Amino acid sequence: MRARTTLAVGSLLMLTATGCGAADMTKQASPFANAQGAKSVTLSVQSWVGAQSNVAVAQYLLEHKLGYRVDTVQVDEVPAWDALSQGRVDAILEDWGHPDQEKRYVEDKKTIARAGDLGVTGHIGWFVPTYLVKQHPDITNWKNLNKYASLFRTPESGGKGQLMDGSPSYVTNDKALVSNLKLDYQVVFAGSEAAQITQMKQFAKEKKPFLTYWYSPQWLFKKVPMTEVQLPPYKDGCDADPAKIACAYPHTPLQKYLNADFAKSGGRAAAFLKKFQWTTEDQNEVSLLIADQKLSPEDAAKKWVDSHPDVWRKWLS
Repeated sequence: MRARTTLAVGSLLMLTATGCGAADMTKQASPFANAQGAKSVTLSVQSWVGAQSNVAVAQYLLEHKLGYRVDTVQVDEVPAWDALSQGRVDAILEDWGHPDQEKRYVEDKKTIARAGDLGVTGHIGWFVPTYLVKQHPDITNWKNLNKYASLFRTPESGGKGQLMDGSPSYVTNDKALVSNLKLDYQVVFAGSEAAQITQMKQFAKEKKPFLTYWYSPQWLFKKVPMTEVQLPPYKDGCDADPAKIACAYPHTPLQKYLNADFAKSGGRAAAFLKKFQWTTEDQNEVSLLIADQKLSPEDAAKKWVDSHPDVWRKWLS
């Protein structure tokens, strides 16, 4: 077991959605990793703004209420598990479900420990703008999508309807769904959440049709109302074989994970992160401040902390 309280030192390094760069743990380790005895903590942050909001608030409270210094590093979803297992980061605050990694690191190697629910339920789905539903009410049933494929054609979709995805690194079954449901669509990746948001906002401004992979919680629903397309119902095990998936995405209670050594010896920081739990509304409030109102993550976190002491004080007890 590592004889230390936490790992790493530094300032919040946010992502492209906030206009700043971030260290990429898939390419380098934090220069402060394995800093023995330092009262500091390293948090993994993913590229979507909801994950940034978790980290911003956790960092603010760790620094201003518990006296820690915090380093954050950008890691894609699957490599984050490797980094956490190796002690290069101390915590993942929002995981959308990676059963293979959970079995390997939590159950078999026991190098990662569960840290409980984030308090937010995540859901991925296919969405169309609500203004389009008013014109074509039956478009929300997947069985009717081929009838409307021509509405969604773009130069990138090769003569088929475009199903817009974000980053290829995100959890997605969309290529298999398109194939197995025999849909006349092409999955086109925007490249990132920020790029996807830019495209959706432009489509909405011009009242153009679009079909997109999207997820909740997400602040954009407040700015661009969207309606989910009903895919075949999710049932336990329907997504067991990635090549044969032909069902909707599940509703997933989002989970937190800690490095196993840190979970045992991380002191007040580890205890705080285990208790860190908030609602979809809380997360969306901070996300909206960061992504739409363009506050810095620290300022957005401070604004939320100042107005919600009844929520976060119990995390410190």
